[in-house]
Amino acid sequence: MERSPVGDETHVIARGRPAKLFLVVSLLVIGTFLLAPPWTVLGKTRLVGYAICHQMPARSFHIAGRQLPLCARCTGIYMGALAGFALMTLWGRRRAAGLPPVPITLILIGFIGIMGVDGLNSYLTFFPNMPHLYEPRNWLRLTTGTLDGLALSAIVYPVLNYSLWRDAVEEPSVRNFKELALMVATGGVIIALVLLELPPLLYPLAVLSTLGVLVMLGSLNTMIVLALTRREGVALTWQQAVLPVTMGLAIAFLEIGGMDTLRAIITRTLGLPF
Repeated sequence: MERSPVGDETHVIARGRPAKLFLVVSLLVIGTFLLAPPWTVLGKTRLVGYAICHQMPARSFHIAGRQLPLCARCTGIYMGALAGFALMTLWGRRRAAGLPPVPITLILIGFIGIMGVDGLNSYLTFFPNMPHLYEPRNWLRLTTGTLDGLALSAIVYPVLNYSLWRDAVEEPSVRNFKELALMVATGGVIIALVLLELPPLLYPLAVLSTLGVLVMLGSLNTMIVLALTRREGVALTWQQAVLPVTMGLAIAFLEIGGMDTLRAIITRTLGLPF
């Protein structure tokens, strides 16, 4: 994959006071979220979940009497996405900017489609007497969500690499069916761990699913920051990537705070279920 020639260092990464200011402001945003109430781990995870998930008790898993911060489907989506990112990083795809081969991509699209069908079927049950294909189950929501998260990770990961790195390589994020099978097997482990509902897994599952939300939102925001600042494909080292990545994560926290506030206004002030 060819990039434009490297010019002076100022083209590679913003320097001086503006860069330091953006970095400090981003760190302050992240720090404020982490240090502000609620101060408990589960409270923080539930706050993140409140922004992006309906958190309906009947459609969520409970461990040791405590509801997970995300519903069954969202738990699968974001834990699957996090697992996908972790696997591709362990495989050494840190600069891989290519989509999987066409047959694998079609399967991944199928995973997304399956979740869409299950989600639509589940949504139809909100309306009395509305016909639907089958009775929704939380294990199905979790399973289809996990497959969807794995598929999304295999697409977002290389696009992020292309946006971030100057030396990104045209290497597929998932090379072959063996790696796809390993991803699916990892998804199976995630599903099993959630379904077991073992008390010691409460905090790990809550934290990991929340981390998946931050990874996905942070990745998307990082790409937007790079596009808006015209810094796509210019970073050569992680030191040069710190600023856009930190800004992307800070924006994710701002989005979460904004969505939490909006939802609270809608539900508490206007009395609307949301």
